[in-house]
Amino acid sequence: MGRTRTPVVSGWFTEDGPEGGGFRLLGTRCSACTAVFFPREDAYCRNPHCPGGGSLAEVPLSPRGRVWSYTDGRYRPPAPYASDPDAPWEPYTLVAVELEAEGMVVLGQTAPGVTVADLAVGMEVEVVGGVLNEDADTGTVWTTWRFRPTGGAA
Repeated sequence: MGRTRTPVVSGWFTEDGPEGGGFRLLGTRCSACTAVFFPREDAYCRNPHCPGGGSLAEVPLSPRGRVWSYTDGRYRPPAPYASDPDAPWEPYTLVAVELEAEGMVVLGQTAPGVTVADLAVGMEVEVVGGVLNEDADTGTVWTTWRFRPTGGAA
């Protein structure tokens, strides 16, 4: 059976960015006030100071940013959250990244193998594609975004 890559949320990212730019988060920009939103907004401008009358257009967001904050998830979520107690638990690292051009902070997991010991506030990171889950029965690979250090200094 073939494997099908499926975004966990349609329209929030692309694996084929503009001009061969690779993986990019997708936001929307209001033409009236130039505010940029992520997650995307398709109904109305969320900026309370917007004069109105503009349209919302999809825009690729910065592929790089700087670590704003980070933490780790070492424990399985307690009740009432659904969690299979028989499934192996893997700790994960969450990072809040201030995107380079937009100045907005986006939250996401780090790429596999990146831990809190590898991060520092102000460190440059880039957004990359990642796998959230795989369903062997249907052959579906659920894709998402992750952040990984670029090697740039803090």
